[in-house]
Amino acid sequence: MFHIHRSRLYPRNLYSLTKNHISSSSFLTPNVQNSNSHTNAAINSLNKFSFFSALMGPNSISPNVSPSKGPNLVSNVGHVRANNFVRNYCAGKNGEAGSGEWTEDIEYLDESGTVIYSGKGIRSVEPGVDDHVMIGGLKKPILNASAVAKIVEVVKRWKWGPELETQLDKLQFVPNMTHVVQALKIINESDALLSLFKWAKRQTWYVPNDECYVMLFDGLNQSRDFDGIQSLFDEMVCDSIKSATQFSAYNRVLKYLAKAEKLEVSFCCFKKVQDSGCKIDTETYNILMMLFLNKGLPYKAFEIYESMEAAHCSLDGSTYELMIPSLAKSGRLDAATKLFQEMKERNFRPSLGVFSSLVDSMGKAGRLETSMKIYMEMQGLGLRPSAIMYVSLIESYTKAGKLDAALRLWDQMKIAGFRPNFGLYTLIIESHAKSGKLDIAMSIFRDMEKAGFLPTPSTYSSLLEMHAASGQVDAAMKLYNSMTNAGLRPGLSTYTALLTLLAHKKLVDVAAKILLEMKAMGFSVDVSASDVLMVYIKDGSVDLSLRWLRFMSSSGIRTNNFIIRQLFESCMKNGLYESAKPLLETYVNSAAKVDLILYTSILAYLVRCQEEQNERQLMAILSATRHKAHAFMCGLFNGPEQRKQPVLSFVREFFQGIDYELEEGAAKYFVNVLLNYLVLMGQINRARCVWKVAYENKLFPKAIVFDQHIAWSLDVRNLSVGAALVAVVHTLHRFRKRMLYYGVIPRRIKLVTGPTLRIVVAQMLSSVESPFEVSKVVLRAPGDSVMEWFKKPIVQQFLLNEIPSRADILMHRLNILFPTSAPEIRSLSPPKQLISAKAV
Repeated sequence: MFHIHRSRLYPRNLYSLTKNHISSSSFLTPNVQNSNSHTNAAINSLNKFSFFSALMGPNSISPNVSPSKGPNLVSNVGHVRANNFVRNYCAGKNGEAGSGEWTEDIEYLDESGTVIYSGKGIRSVEPGVDDHVMIGGLKKPILNASAVAKIVEVVKRWKWGPELETQLDKLQFVPNMTHVVQALKIINESDALLSLFKWAKRQTWYVPNDECYVMLFDGLNQSRDFDGIQSLFDEMVCDSIKSATQFSAYNRVLKYLAKAEKLEVSFCCFKKVQDSGCKIDTETYNILMMLFLNKGLPYKAFEIYESMEAAHCSLDGSTYELMIPSLAKSGRLDAATKLFQEMKERNFRPSLGVFSSLVDSMGKAGRLETSMKIYMEMQGLGLRPSAIMYVSLIESYTKAGKLDAALRLWDQMKIAGFRPNFGLYTLIIESHAKSGKLDIAMSIFRDMEKAGFLPTPSTYSSLLEMHAASGQVDAAMKLYNSMTNAGLRPGLSTYTALLTLLAHKKLVDVAAKILLEMKAMGFSVDVSASDVLMVYIKDGSVDLSLRWLRFMSSSGIRTNNFIIRQLFESCMKNGLYESAKPLLETYVNSAAKVDLILYTSILAYLVRCQEEQNERQLMAILSATRHKAHAFMCGLFNGPEQRKQPVLSFVREFFQGIDYELEEGAAKYFVNVLLNYLVLMGQINRARCVWKVAYENKLFPKAIVFDQHIAWSLDVRNLSVGAALVAVVHTLHRFRKRMLYYGVIPRRIKLVTGPTLRIVVAQMLSSVESPFEVSKVVLRAPGDSVMEWFKKPIVQQFLLNEIPSRADILMHRLNILFPTSAPEIRSLSPPKQLISAKAV
């Protein structure tokens, strides 16, 4: 109950004042609750009294005023006149023009009517304007604790949304960032924290605050709201750029995201912090690197480490333990070594894991000296090498080929009480076997068996293959039998090595037994059997080759056409024509095509043949080829009545059917051998036709050169003897025609023979008294001398193939000088009489 100084206007039982905090509406009597709207407005104004009393401190009064239901309420000098209520504010914005000061004392009574306080009244505060209250003429500031408590009360009640912002806008004081920060410390709910923060950011008095961000991030992390953290982080970055302020809360964000294993988000935020130029502390760097290392992303961790180096931050002990092995395993050995030295300089003692990773990585990279140095350093610190480290060192030295050092480590490992594992036994045995140290390999192999390990097929194979390569048949067969008795299935390489060894040792029966066992194991043996056959063929063992081929046929094992052809050529070379013919028939019947080269090679054997029986066999072999060249040969020796066309036309027709793009070399080979055969058979005119057509088809385009009136030349260096003789006769005949009929006489004529054909051509021309002088590789003569020589009748007959009886002697000499592929020079009986051109 209150009234103006020395004046009691209302009955005591109608309104009173209490120290208890109750709502003003519940304090009213029923009659008061039915009062008019003016009275309600007054009540709302007086309700604020309780808040102002709280702001004034613990000794202040907390009034709850219940006015009477009288028509008029006197609050202060601002009376309610004619049912109008006048409010006075601290800011001086009164409802009507007048003084903003209190001019009368007000007595505050309790329910019994006792005066509990008397003095000048407290004026209302205008929201968002005043930061104090007026007690009479005295300004009393609003306590921070009270302001914070009010903010907390409003936030806890309204939580979030437009209603909360409305209530915060109605606060009866001007908040500041201190109030907001203190309120954030009390509020526990993340949504309420964010709502208060967002409201504060829109106020004019807002200033970016690092502590504020820290508490917000703490609250969001507790609620596991990482999307909210990321969103708030972006806002903080914007605040930092606008205000040019560096926040320590950046580190808090990165730590929370890293501990939550948000890889992409944490790395993205890390790059943003870097770009903004803010400082990241050592702990945050270490947490980020540990995150990416534990997740198997060392290159991201290395990128962070490089940024850390640039920022001059240091690693802690646990990060050293992670970074050094990671750098070593990724191949960045120099960086790992640098960190290792730095770790020791900072008095961190490396663990066994750090030493193991460095020893292993250095060894695998081939830095054996560095690896051994670190190994010795570790032992100097009193650390005992683990079995894994021994294995790593032994593997490194073994793979590097330093088997002596590997064996020393092997012995140290066994002395230290470690038992070599299966893989290490296998590595040591195979390495020594492949390096040719079979005694050591076999010794360790026996130790492996005693240790209870069953050697793998690869171990058996390496030992067997090396014994096979060294030609030790007994040891290889013993290993093979041991392997099969142990129930192990030899691999293809094992069988191949063993069969190759047996083939080189010419143990046909044993090789056949092994091959059948290989077939029984389910392997395809065609290739392996063919390989054995090729070994016999290359060794020149034709009898063994034929014997092995018969075994293959009886066992149902096939070979390929290439090997059949190789064996056929080997039989031909050794004069086994009876065995060669079935091979050729097999080759042709298997859809293989006899090419011109193969046919020509058979024809070459016919040219060198001296026995009539062998001639018949060779002719049968030529017929079995079914090559078109054989039909051409038969037609070439037929008469014009059977051919039904001249020789020259017949030859041209055959050569037109040759694909010179694909068979140019084969065609040259065929012409050379064919001309040899025709010359030996005395078929000079037919030979001249073949040469003429070959020259027309540009098989020998640079053989004849006309250098106008200076020099004419013929180059026969790339021709066989028969082809060279035919070419010389035919070309000189052309030269004679040109000189006699056209009167063109060159200064000189050259026959380029080379050292091989020089004597043959010179002897042929000397029989008709030629003017050609013989030098080392060329026969040359002046054009005038050759012109006079051409006019002699004997020369004319010689060039027209009407050579006198001395031709028999000439041809006999040619036969003696005829080249052969055999090592000895063959001697032929005198050839048949030369067939006259008229008989052709």
